[in-house]
Amino acid sequence: MEKEKFYYDNKITKLFVYATIFWGIVAMSVGLYLAILFVFPNITEGISWLSFGRIRPLHTNAAIFAFVGNAIFAGVYYSTQRLLKARMWSDFLSQLNFWGWQAIIAAAAISLPLGYTSTKEYAELEWPIDIAITVVWLAFGINLIMTMVKRRQRHIYVAIWFYLATFVTVAVLHIVNNLEAPIHFFKSYSVFSGVQDALVQWWYGHNAVAFFLTTPFLGLMYYFVPKAANRPIYSYRLSIIHFWSLIFIYIWAGPHHLLYSALPQWAQSLGTAFSIMLLAPSWGGMINGLLTLRGAWDKVRSSPVLKFMVVAITGYGMATFEGPMLSLKNVNAIAHYTDWIIAHVHIGALAWNGFMTFGMIYWIVPKLFKTKLYSTKLANAHFWTGTLGIVLYVIPLYVAALTQASMWKQFDPDGTLSYPNFLETVTQIIPMYAMRAIGGILYLSGAFLLLYNVIKTIKMGVKVTDELAESLPLNPVTKKKTTGETWHSWIERRPVKFTLYTTIAILIGGMVQIIPSLMVDEYVPIISTVKPYTPLELEGRDLYIREGCVSCHSQSIRPFRSEVERYGEYSKSGEYIYDHPFLWGSKRTGPDLHRIGGKYSDNWHFNHMYDPQSTSSGSIMPSYKWLTIAELDKKYTQKKMRTLAKLGVPYSAEEINNAYELMDKQAAKIEENLKEDPDFVRSYENDRNYAQENGARFVQMKDREITALIAYLQRLGTDVKLEQNIIKK
Repeated sequence: MEKEKFYYDNKITKLFVYATIFWGIVAMSVGLYLAILFVFPNITEGISWLSFGRIRPLHTNAAIFAFVGNAIFAGVYYSTQRLLKARMWSDFLSQLNFWGWQAIIAAAAISLPLGYTSTKEYAELEWPIDIAITVVWLAFGINLIMTMVKRRQRHIYVAIWFYLATFVTVAVLHIVNNLEAPIHFFKSYSVFSGVQDALVQWWYGHNAVAFFLTTPFLGLMYYFVPKAANRPIYSYRLSIIHFWSLIFIYIWAGPHHLLYSALPQWAQSLGTAFSIMLLAPSWGGMINGLLTLRGAWDKVRSSPVLKFMVVAITGYGMATFEGPMLSLKNVNAIAHYTDWIIAHVHIGALAWNGFMTFGMIYWIVPKLFKTKLYSTKLANAHFWTGTLGIVLYVIPLYVAALTQASMWKQFDPDGTLSYPNFLETVTQIIPMYAMRAIGGILYLSGAFLLLYNVIKTIKMGVKVTDELAESLPLNPVTKKKTTGETWHSWIERRPVKFTLYTTIAILIGGMVQIIPSLMVDEYVPIISTVKPYTPLELEGRDLYIREGCVSCHSQSIRPFRSEVERYGEYSKSGEYIYDHPFLWGSKRTGPDLHRIGGKYSDNWHFNHMYDPQSTSSGSIMPSYKWLTIAELDKKYTQKKMRTLAKLGVPYSAEEINNAYELMDKQAAKIEENLKEDPDFVRSYENDRNYAQENGARFVQMKDREITALIAYLQRLGTDVKLEQNIIKK
């Protein structure tokens, strides 16, 4: 049988490599900017689109979907063609994947700083962009599966298994978690509410880490580590166990993000149990990767590519040990809401994802341009600079986390909190935040070394758009099961069946967790005193979401003595039934706000948003002065209420029709309260006089955004008292 000649599509790989480097530097630069804001919170005072709350989701999306996402596609498109001995099935779909993905990233870079967000962790983008993601992701998946179908290689290698699991699972996660009811082109509400929304979100959020930041990179590990070391993978059997156990177990572990929350105990326990089990397959993969290098340690010492990959795999092992440990309730009680979680995430992001990407780029670019790497010394310098950057980033955050946990939970002999003022903790950890920024500078510097090295390497090489290859065609007879062939060896050659079994494996855990939350009436007890938000409070809540306040404040008080003493009665599931989306938060840079209503005056909230340091000395919260002058947009209020009514929020037709009258009445009361402060009155009159003198339109205080936000903050926690009346459905 004659060999067939064909061409690998190198152009698509090059495009994704370029995008990886560009967006990587952007994501790291934005992250460094955020780290600096912790030390100098007002360096961009008054610029709404540069505020921490709006930029933080830009950083996470840029790091995950722009930097890591493009790296995944670069590695997948390069390795898949060579593993299957076939050009990608459709050049059009490849190009759609690239340009569509870049358009999505650009849309995120514009929309998030403007405040267009659903506020769900790792899923903040609004519904039109979510639809675009679905289309582009399907294009990628169809191209991958059809390339498997038309392959010339009989055996489908383990890396392809992980790519396939990534496509299937991310598609399911993305579609379910982003089921939204649109209000207009830039605004929607989650169809889930409260506890159900939290469960679905962290089923998605945890598994976005699992199936976007982990499984595709395991596929890249299984391809590029053996290639760089010129050695076969350590164990084929271990790779089979690793793959199936990992994708089955991982999907169950999401509830460990919600321990000690209002989530039912059975769901919390399920998440903990499967998180502990997850340690075995995770470390099985790490062992398989590291033992591939057995006997090749001299090569590791001389090769910057292998250095990056060894540290990446080690970082994967550390992160996947820490994850199950954090799912233990006694550890979670200490770590949750602290900077420990930030350190944990960044070990995975900087070491596992970042270093595996850097190693892949240093290996792949010379191959694409038929040359040698411009400078091994620069690559080694990048390795040590980046490694030191990781150390200086994460260790201060561990110290900060232990400081936070200790101070939050400490009591004096008389039974009172030793540090009742939350700010006492914040001021103690500022030096740690400064050290983190230094670590970020080092890590970013390494990325610039990579950029220079890659540019010089490309200039030394030759342009090869399509790389000639040849292979024997796949004999159709070999598709049948042969004598003595194992079941798994056979299923590897059946891409459609393999996809089906993979889908079943990942769906089981999700269905067991989510279906009861939607179908069982007793899942969330009703609290009779909990009522829907008023129209003004609803608008204030949307402003809270727009400004990203959930990035720094939680709204979930855990049943610990220290938290109840500090914040008030612990949170109940029935309190959140009208919350679309939920706003429990993941990190306390500031105090919990679930019982903030009525604790401070309207004037205090106004001054706190205008100049946080004037009410809270030492605060690192930035100023939100634009809220005090901007006019509240009310044109969609009634549509929002009608949409929420369709989702189960009991707004009556009368309330919706009278929404603007109700808003005006509540806002006027807040304005009246604000005028009790003589300083406020003088400032308000100055605004009026300035508008009159300059022919500008004067906006009354009751019609400004700050008034709606105050209304929302003053509502929080006021529906529920200790004598609450709980009714079972």
